[in-house]
Amino acid sequence: MIRRRVLISGRVQGVAYRDTCQRMATEHGVAGWVRNLGDGRVEAVFEGAEEQVDRMVEWARHGPRLAAVKEIAVQTEPAEGLTGFLVR
Repeated sequence: MIRRRVLISGRVQGVAYRDTCQRMATEHGVAGWVRNLGDGRVEAVFEGAEEQVDRMVEWARHGPRLAAVKEIAVQTEPAEGLTGFLVR
């Protein structure tokens, strides 16, 4: 199991980024959470099998149809054993 924290910048709020992220993570069997930040970015944590987490990180690079991702920062962290995927 691996964990990645992702910070996404661009037009990523008000475009269903969090809801779509939750749906995609659930479809891929990835645990974690996603939230809007006050500075306009979105932050997400993905935990699970490496292949599925990597798919979510790749998805985060473009997000849902209306998003315009400018930049993504990915950080590896120790897995916490999260279950489920929450929108915060």
